[in-house]
Amino acid sequence: MDMNSLLQLGAEAFKKSSQSGDAGSALNADTLTNALASLTGGSPEGGLDIGSLVSQMQSGGMAELAASFLGDGQNAQMSASNVTELLGSDKIAAFASQLGLSESEAAGGLSEALPNMVDKASNGGSLLDSIGGVSGAIGIASKLFGR
Repeated sequence: MDMNSLLQLGAEAFKKSSQSGDAGSALNADTLTNALASLTGGSPEGGLDIGSLVSQMQSGGMAELAASFLGDGQNAQMSASNVTELLGSDKIAAFASQLGLSESEAAGGLSEALPNMVDKASNGGSLLDSIGGVSGAIGIASKLFGR
């Protein structure tokens, strides 16, 4: 699945989320897609850094959540507080402000959008395709280990 499709999928999940409130369901899809790209490390070309999000989850005490999103089974429920812990309250506040939502609506909607995006970016638990194959994995590893 290409990055633009992932962002659109995330936008749809956000809009359908009961946790994003009435304001979330009324958002323009393009505005929401752009905000998601900015929030999740998207580049101007529309890239999405799902690998970094998963890595943060695995090293930040959310390994079981990440595994459920990556696997082929049912996704575990992510809470709004998990989202805030993962992304940071400053990013949530900026995202909410960009969309005209409260921080709780923003985090709530993201608690449904992010699992869907990670789930669809992975193939049988592997993010290799979504990060650009082996060369993308090497690039991520070199960033992690400072080489």
